[in-house]
Amino acid sequence: MNKMVNGELVPLTQEEISQRETDIAAHEAEQLATGYIHQRQSEYPPIEDYLDGIVKGDTAQVDKYIADCQAVKTKYPKPIT
Repeated sequence: MNKMVNGELVPLTQEEISQRETDIAAHEAEQLATGYIHQRQSEYPPIEDYLDGIVKGDTAQVDKYIADCQAVKTKYPKPIT
């Protein structure tokens, strides 16, 4: 592995390589622990659907919203830690 210093490629030191590997492992662990959050957010139905159902007193619409949210949670479960 190399890095650019003053326009030249210079090999990384062993300490820099170790730090890079540690950083990569930490990033991967964070993705495993929190990746489901981003996946869920992109698939949850819009909150306006829920609010519209509340305002109209439409329990079927509210129930559908809740069921859709539960389906997303089932599709992307929290990891067990």
